[in-house]
Amino acid sequence: MSSAQNKKAAIYPGTFDPFTNGHDDILKRALKVFDEVTILVAVSPSKKSLFTRDERVEMIKKHLENEPRAKVDAWDGLVVEYAKKHDIFAIVRGLRPTGDFEMEFQMASMNNHLNDEIDTFFLPTGGKHYFISSSLVKELYKHGRDISDFIPESILKYLKK
Repeated sequence: MSSAQNKKAAIYPGTFDPFTNGHDDILKRALKVFDEVTILVAVSPSKKSLFTRDERVEMIKKHLENEPRAKVDAWDGLVVEYAKKHDIFAIVRGLRPTGDFEMEFQMASMNNHLNDEIDTFFLPTGGKHYFISSSLVKELYKHGRDISDFIPESILKYLKK
């Protein structure tokens, strides 16, 4: 058994454009369950990004520099392929009460079909973050509104550059 298998590790995939307080909440709660969580930054062809993939990785690494159990990586392939390559058997997904469940359940089912050794763990978003999405934060930002209630201060610094 590899050392990765001895460790309870998980992947938390998403575009994280930008990384919000809601994402941070899910990560912190996942770290109560898992020994290590890798934030896996993805590129979504259907979404218009505010930041490049590399900028998002840099921002999140900087934000998490004092959390040694949180890793940050990027991947352009299927999440299950990344998991298999790194001997990780858990995927963490956050759920908001905004219709996320159907899409997330479908994605989890497909991932399980592709690799039945991988399980998806759903964490409901905390009450004060349930309405936050990167898309809404970007929209507010583009209209010059204050978004400091929705993203960590360390991420906000990048937006001000």
